[in-house]
Amino acid sequence: MKKLIVTACALTTLFAYAKIDMGTPFTDGVILQRQRNVPVWGTATPSSKVTVEFAGASVSAQADEKGKWEVTLPSMEASKESRVMRVTEAKEGFFFDTVTDTLVVKDVLVGEVWMCAGQSNTECPIWGKGTRYRDGWGAMMLLSTKKSFVRFVKNARTPSVTPKHDYKARWIAATPEMYEMWKKGATLPSAMGYYYALELANYLEIPVGVIDSSWGGTNIDAWTPPSGYEGIRQLDDVAALPLLDAKAFAEAKKDGIYADKHIYGGWIQQPAALWNGMVAAYTPMACRGFIWYQGCHNSSESQRYAAKMHALYNGWAKEFRNSDMKLYFVQLAPWHSNWMGIVTAQNKFAAEEENAAIAVTADVGNFNDIHPNDKRTVAKRLSLHALKNDYGVSTIKAESPVFKSMKIQGAKVILSFDNVENWYVYADDYSIVPAFEVAGKDGVWHDAKLENVANFGIVDGKDLIVSSEKVPNPVKVRYMGKNRTAGTLFNEVTLPLGPFEFK
Repeated sequence: MKKLIVTACALTTLFAYAKIDMGTPFTDGVILQRQRNVPVWGTATPSSKVTVEFAGASVSAQADEKGKWEVTLPSMEASKESRVMRVTEAKEGFFFDTVTDTLVVKDVLVGEVWMCAGQSNTECPIWGKGTRYRDGWGAMMLLSTKKSFVRFVKNARTPSVTPKHDYKARWIAATPEMYEMWKKGATLPSAMGYYYALELANYLEIPVGVIDSSWGGTNIDAWTPPSGYEGIRQLDDVAALPLLDAKAFAEAKKDGIYADKHIYGGWIQQPAALWNGMVAAYTPMACRGFIWYQGCHNSSESQRYAAKMHALYNGWAKEFRNSDMKLYFVQLAPWHSNWMGIVTAQNKFAAEEENAAIAVTADVGNFNDIHPNDKRTVAKRLSLHALKNDYGVSTIKAESPVFKSMKIQGAKVILSFDNVENWYVYADDYSIVPAFEVAGKDGVWHDAKLENVANFGIVDGKDLIVSSEKVPNPVKVRYMGKNRTAGTLFNEVTLPLGPFEFK
C-alpha cells in the first residue's frame, strides 16, 4: 500500500499543470491596436490548447514543448467600451478528460498604440520631484485631465544581456489619479509621450496607449536589436560586439574589446542591452509605431548616426513584424553646444526613410539646460506627422522647411526651401536677424543679414536672401551653426527652420 501511495504522488507531480500566463503587455487596462491583426501570446502547459476570446472572436493555438503559445485576433475597430479578454487552457490527462484553467484580462480597450523611447529628453516625466527635470505645465495637466481611455505604461530602467520577458505592464489612465501616484512616490511617464497621446486622443476621440521605455544618458546602440544591423556594413564592428554582463564588460574594457569610440558610459550602453530589458517583451505587439528623442549621447559620432538610426528603425520594424512601422523623432533642441553634426545626420535619416519624419525644435531649446521643459510643443509637432501620415488629416501641414538649393548673385546668397509658402521671423527680443552665416573660399564664417525681411519680421517672398559685407564672394552658408543660437525663422504654420549647412 505504501508503494502505491508513493506512485500516486509521483504521478501527481509528473502531471502537474502550469498556470496559463500572458505576455508582458496583456494586463488589466491594456489597449489593443485597431485595424490590424493583433498577436496575443503567453505561456501555458506544454502541448495544451489555448483559446483567446475577445470582442466576439475566438482563436486557439497549441502551446509548444516549452509552453509558449501565440494566437492572432482579427482586426477590430476602435472602442472605448471596457471589455474582458478571456484566455482558457485545455489539457488532457490519463485519469480525466479535460482540465481547464482560465485567465481574465479586464478593462480592455481598442485604439491606437505607440511605443516611446530614447534618452533623457524622452524620459523627462510629465511631473517629477526635480524642479528642472519635468514638464513646465505638468502638474496643471495632470490635475485637469480626465481621459480614462488614454493610458500609459512606464517601464523600469532594466538592462539585460538576454531578452527579458518576465515582467508585467502596468497601464495607467490619464486622470488626476496620476498626480496622486506621484505624491506617493511613483515615477510618472514621459512628458513627451503624455502630450503625444493626448494630442492624438483629442483629435481622433478614440483610446490611445503609449508605452514608455526610456533612460537618460543612453546611446542609440543600447536600444537597437541585433536584427537591425543586418545589411548595414558601416556598422559591422558594432554588430560584432559581444553583449556581456557587468563584470565581463568591465574586464573587456580593460582588454580593449570595447573601444570608447563605440560604447562609453557603462555596460548598459552595449548594443541591445536596453532593447532586451525594456522593449523586447512587447514584441510582436501590434502598434502603429514609435516616437524617439535621442542623440546627445552619440553626438561625437555624427558621421555614423544616420546609419545607426537605420539600424534602430530596421530592427524595431522586424521585431514588431511591422514593415510599415512609423518612426517620428525629435531633432535635438538648441543648447550651449553646436549640434550641427548630429542634426545633419538626423536630417539625412529622415530624408532616406520613408516611414520616418522629424520634428524640428529649433525654437524650444534652453542654452543653459539640456532638458528644456516645454515638451508640449515637442509632442505637438510629432503628432502632426501622425495625424497627417497615419490618420488621413489632409488639412495638416506637418513638415518644417527643408533647405533645397542655393545660388549666388554677387555677394548675395539666394536660398530656396521645400515646405514653405511664406516666412516670418520671431524672436523674444524683437530681433529680425536670424542666425545665418556665410563664408568664402577661405572657409571663415561671418554673420550674415537677411536682406528681404521687413519690419515686424515679415519676409518678402519664398526665397531667403542673405549676405555679409565681409564676404564679397560667398561659397558656403549655414544656419544656427554657432553655439547658443536659437531658431527664429518659421513657415506659415509656425513650424521652424532647423539648423543646416551647405558647402
